[in-house]
Amino acid sequence: MRPRLFTPGPTQIPEQVINAMSRPMQHHRSPEFKALFREVTAQLKAFFQTEHDVLILTSSGTGGMDACVVNLLRRGAKILTVEGGKFGQRWGEIGRAYGLNVISLKVEWGEAIDPNEVEAAVQENPDVAAVFLTHSETSTGVAFDVRAIAEKVRQHSDALVVVDGITSVGVLPFYKDEWHIDVCVSGSQKGVMIPPGLAFVALNDRAWQRAEQSDLPRYYLDFLHARKALKNDNTPWTPAITLMLGLHASLSMILDKGLEYFWDKYERLAYATPGRRPGHRTGAVCQTAQQRAHGHQSPAGHRWQAACGAAAHALRRDRGRRPGTSQRKNLSRGAHGLLRSSRYGGLRFGHGDGAARSRLAI
Repeated sequence: MRPRLFTPGPTQIPEQVINAMSRPMQHHRSPEFKALFREVTAQLKAFFQTEHDVLILTSSGTGGMDACVVNLLRRGAKILTVEGGKFGQRWGEIGRAYGLNVISLKVEWGEAIDPNEVEAAVQENPDVAAVFLTHSETSTGVAFDVRAIAEKVRQHSDALVVVDGITSVGVLPFYKDEWHIDVCVSGSQKGVMIPPGLAFVALNDRAWQRAEQSDLPRYYLDFLHARKALKNDNTPWTPAITLMLGLHASLSMILDKGLEYFWDKYERLAYATPGRRPGHRTGAVCQTAQQRAHGHQSPAGHRWQAACGAAAHALRRDRGRRPGTSQRKNLSRGAHGLLRSSRYGGLRFGHGDGAARSRLAI
């Protein structure tokens, strides 16, 4: 049996992606690679739901976060970081490492911050240059309302809104341009479903203006170098060629099925997760279903109920079929009966129903 990963990342790699990465090596300055790179950068725009450039960096997601700090700010700049978990804290740690004036907005782990709190913090600090936050906080399983937060920031400040979307882009609904997110960083080992080693940074025109004014030290992760190379369908340094082959295959699969297909799939899997043995422990401490990030485990409990009728409706809307009506594969009889018998106002399960819930989800 093929091993399966049940972690926030690295995630399971589809077979077609593994096959693509086994192709013979090619040179990164060849016409063939440039053509591949051109296609991949166009695919990433659709993946991030943006019309602006998306940079590809050979690094982990944290490398992309580091690059956002050093490329978008000036020495001694004041920044606001929303810290509701380990990865929210990382924004503050990076800022302090470069001598920035970091204002940390602390959030109880397992809770999602009220956008009004961010609004108040921005009003108290009108000179803040950027607001850094996390869309999907891996350490707690909480999803933050980055759309509402960005709207509040833009109402009162010229600060950039920089979002860590490493475990959310491709997993949760995300519309970078529509939500007026200035910068979003993501990584290859999460929603893109390829091995670790690539970071993606999507920037709008406001962010590029700041990048041209930044005076913090950088070299390898210089956005201006990357943008110059991007115009020539290439990277400034030697890229991870094998990962690029996998990226092209994965994005082709994702965009062919549609982002909504995967958003719906992961929502269903999230609802399947809470079924556990009595006493089974989990690191996730998310308090409410509205806050729960689809890509992470949900809290253990003796009984679980969907937060509202909309959750039950989400499971019903394809009449018990799996996501993608073209597949025409019905759920098992037992799971379908369980779905039919559940109340519209919420689904309730006891111990031992994890397997049935999993069949409902996938």
